[in-house]
Amino acid sequence: MRRRVSCAEDDRVTEIIPGLYMSPLEFTALLGAVAVVAARWLPSAARPRLTTAAGAVLVVSALALSMAGTRWQMLPVLTGAVLALPFAVSPLLRRRSGRPAWRARWWLALPGSTACISLIATGPVAAWAFPVPAFPEPSGDFAVGTRVVQWTDPRRPESFTADPHDRRTVVVQLWYPAQPSPAGTQRAPYLGRTEHEGRIVSDALARYAGLPGFLVDGVPRARTHSVFNAPVAGEGERFPLVLFSPGAGGVRTQNTAWAEELASHGYVVAALDHPYDSAAVVLTDGRTINTELTSTGDQDKDDELAAGWTAVRAADLSFVLTQLEQLGRGEITDPLTGHLDAGRVAVTGHSMGGAAALQAARQDLRFGAVIDLDGYPHGPLSPSLHRPTLALTQAITPETDPRYIPRLTKAIKLNTATSYRLTVPGAAHLTFMDGPLYLPPVPSMVGSLGRTESPRTVAVPTLAFLDATLRNKPGDLAGVLSAHGDLSVHHPGNGR
Repeated sequence: MRRRVSCAEDDRVTEIIPGLYMSPLEFTALLGAVAVVAARWLPSAARPRLTTAAGAVLVVSALALSMAGTRWQMLPVLTGAVLALPFAVSPLLRRRSGRPAWRARWWLALPGSTACISLIATGPVAAWAFPVPAFPEPSGDFAVGTRVVQWTDPRRPESFTADPHDRRTVVVQLWYPAQPSPAGTQRAPYLGRTEHEGRIVSDALARYAGLPGFLVDGVPRARTHSVFNAPVAGEGERFPLVLFSPGAGGVRTQNTAWAEELASHGYVVAALDHPYDSAAVVLTDGRTINTELTSTGDQDKDDELAAGWTAVRAADLSFVLTQLEQLGRGEITDPLTGHLDAGRVAVTGHSMGGAAALQAARQDLRFGAVIDLDGYPHGPLSPSLHRPTLALTQAITPETDPRYIPRLTKAIKLNTATSYRLTVPGAAHLTFMDGPLYLPPVPSMVGSLGRTESPRTVAVPTLAFLDATLRNKPGDLAGVLSAHGDLSVHHPGNGR
């Protein structure tokens, strides 16, 4: 059995401690800050040593943090310590100068100490609410490699620009089964090829969501479980393909945890950036293309616009599949040549990407299966689907959205292949991407499944569906799916 080797960060002091949401350096600064405040309440004989030690730890860790890059969550910790430090150090200085030591009465010192401790406590709470995402360890037998490619379709004009010579360009990130890397190999950063690119994308996503960029400044610091350009696993082994389209304004990396899990089980995942749609797309020449998608506020007009954007995405997916076919045959030079099974392909997407996946499968019969992750079916529902389909949704009622479920059900019932709709209890729209790993655990935003369970809840049923449809793996697919929520099975001809 092929075993994966975990790759460690080169700098252990900046790696986030699981469960604490802080790095060892940040946690050391936190302890120093607390100790500075606590020193006031110790017996006089113990105060000098603790104050000196706590002050030294605090100063050294603060200097180290400034060099490594201080997260905003640490600012209240350092501020609380700075406010408390003069009151802790002053008695020591007076004692050394021969003057009588001064110590505020407890009823005067208590409010100040309480205020400082409350300020310091804000730091770890903020780190918990907006953490550096810790990606779950993939559970498959393969290590995971990743690489980024950029392709231009010479036959398709770019519809978002007025330049008649501009051609549609897409950026694609591939996750694939890889050979194990040596211990200590640098893991791929999140959101981009470099941390700098990740910050560009993170800032753009924050603007798109209407959030201050500093709130999610820890996201580009994250390291995934993939290794850039790791050697492909398996000599002559060919792996099924899974193409992925992100949500409106979303980016190719938004489902990294899901992609890594699939790759560790022997799939090649190709996720797309859609220029002028994704929040930010950084091209190989360094240019950044920001989204131009805007809502009008008029439902009919927005539906028409969304149908057009979905059609562009569907064309992107078909184009990328063509490129992957050429890559697999060796017409495009790439380390994955000879390792792609273009006869076993699924198309997937989240939100608007799910709609694009449904549309792409209607138009392109090379896609053998479809997965829609909580995506409203924009655009026409004809021609009918002819491929097995899995739709994962949050719990939606006619009161929350009277159109979604009826239209999704209609699209599924028109399918000539068996299809499944799985309603996941406790899920929200962002449950079906990496959002729960780095956003506050507010149920209305990311669901109530938790940071550990959310990625698993999405990955397990999609893997079961892919194994059954692309690999013809025997077993009770409906039974596996129903263990994760309320399942509706639609058979051709009878709708249920």
